[in-house]
Amino acid sequence: MAIRAVLWDIDDTLFDYTGADRAGLAAHLADEGIAERYGAPHEALALWRRITDRHWGRFAAGEVGFQGQRWDRVREFLAAPGLSDAQADDWFGRYVEHYEDAWTVFPDVVPVLDVLAAGYRHGVLTNSSLANQDPKLRRLGLRDRFEVLVCAVELGVSKPEAAAFLAACAELGLEPHEVVYVGDQPEIDARGARDAGLTAVWLDREGGRGPGPDGVHRIAGLDRLPEVLAADTRFGARSAIR
Repeated sequence: MAIRAVLWDIDDTLFDYTGADRAGLAAHLADEGIAERYGAPHEALALWRRITDRHWGRFAAGEVGFQGQRWDRVREFLAAPGLSDAQADDWFGRYVEHYEDAWTVFPDVVPVLDVLAAGYRHGVLTNSSLANQDPKLRRLGLRDRFEVLVCAVELGVSKPEAAAFLAACAELGLEPHEVVYVGDQPEIDARGARDAGLTAVWLDREGGRGPGPDGVHRIAGLDRLPEVLAADTRFGARSAIR
């Protein structure tokens, strides 16, 4: 059966999360008067990302709540274990203001959504919360492009678990083999989607990240996605469209 819908990741797929995070964190640290503690902006971001990944893993494992992982990220980043929840929340809120000021979509996003609008249904599956991602998509002018927005926090399971992908397919009323998933992470997105029975497309914008999982389509930009969908080659050798 032909592909009928595209499910999308958001951060670093549709939305330049890394660019916004780098610029927002740098501006925030400068405003807080602590930028010199962390070296260059890319060094500060690398530390923030390592801490974020670790505490998000705790959240995904059910060890801490969504707000709790945010507070713990702030405490570790500032090396301030005694910071109260309210103080950590305030610090994170000030960071978010700078981060949101830097929001932008990648330049290939709207053109490909326009091209695919008539031929495919569209939805989103993201490892975040509805409270975060719905306003983000609205501010970026993208929310009306998607029939469904499925988020890990409300769902209770996150990518790469098959249950997350299957729940998003169910929201569309489609079988996994009728759906493509597009995301920037080779394991969480591409391998997870493939293992759940979807057609997996790994968006590798920067390149140089190794061969990636077998059985997925790899593209360097969203302008190549229509070609993948038109071919509808679910089986056989991995696509290496660049």
